Amino acid sequence: MSLARQPSGAGRIGVQRDRCVGAGQCVLAAPTVFDQDEEEGLVLVPDDEVPASDADADADADAVREAVWACPSGALTLR
Repeated sequence: MSLARQPSGAGRIGVQRDRCVGAGQCVLAAPTVFDQDEEEGLVLVPDDEVPASDADADADADAVREAVWACPSGALTLR
């Protein structure tokens, strides 16, 4: 199923840092949501909640879904 067909809205980001390979696809897809640590390059999520209150939040939610889809190691989930 295409990500574009999934409804927008809030969710909780799940991260399995032990699966992360540091590819940075999450940061490219959603730079306002994801970061990488400086030592190992592994994913960081300062706030694991994706808000659903305004247009910027909807764009972030769409970007997070794209990041989850693009993660080569499957380290990210959105619930």
